[in-house]
Amino acid sequence: MAGRGKHRRPRTNPLTRGFIAAGTGGAALTLPLLGATHASAAEPQSAPAAAQSVPQAVQPAKSLTYTVVKGDSLARIADKYDVSGGWKQLYKDNRAAVGSDPKLIHPGLKLTVKTTKTDAAKKTATKSSAPAKPAAKPAGGVAQATQASAKTYADNLDGWIREALDIMAQKGIPGSYDGIYRNVMRESSGNPLAINNWDSNAAKGTPSKGLLQTIDPTFQAYHVDGTSWDPYDPVANITAACNYAADRYGSIDNVNGPY
Repeated sequence: MAGRGKHRRPRTNPLTRGFIAAGTGGAALTLPLLGATHASAAEPQSAPAAAQSVPQAVQPAKSLTYTVVKGDSLARIADKYDVSGGWKQLYKDNRAAVGSDPKLIHPGLKLTVKTTKTDAAKKTATKSSAPAKPAAKPAGGVAQATQASAKTYADNLDGWIREALDIMAQKGIPGSYDGIYRNVMRESSGNPLAINNWDSNAAKGTPSKGLLQTIDPTFQAYHVDGTSWDPYDPVANITAACNYAADRYGSIDNVNGPY
């Protein structure tokens, strides 16, 4: 710091230290006996008689188990429970659990804390260290079905294709926007209510329906969970048709004619 020179400690005047016992078996705290003013430069002085009186009795430490929560540090825990010796003693008592780096404590880690606080501290520790209840997980398939629906899609061909692609991505069904669009325009010209009442499928009683002209048996066999069971529903029709195309051709992108 500017304005201060380096000082050497006089060899003939070593710093006198007094010792106060921290309790039976406890570590001793060394307290430098310095003058009331200019402590950093003061010469050691003899302790007055009053200062050499018998120290006050220290309450025996009580042990409790503390579970680390997010945002904790050894210093914060030691301060909270008045650990004698501070975070260094807390680390020493729990080194086997903490490891070589005292900064690396993680939520859920259990520490032994020696505190002189009342039993109320134990109640506080139990309440504050209780692990948070895990959030309830949605039933299988529901999260995937709602993830796409959380977005807003336009109610037109562009929006139907984009919503279908999001659902397909969740289900692992291959396909691209261009591949779907190309086949939709060939099969139905983008009309979700299109139906073919003249070909061989129609003659068998299963006319092709919807954007990608699927017949009912194919739609039902390749229906994608989370979508409508109505073959005229644009998104349901696209996803079912792409699921079928993936099974038979590898991807809707590989379809360039009647399929």
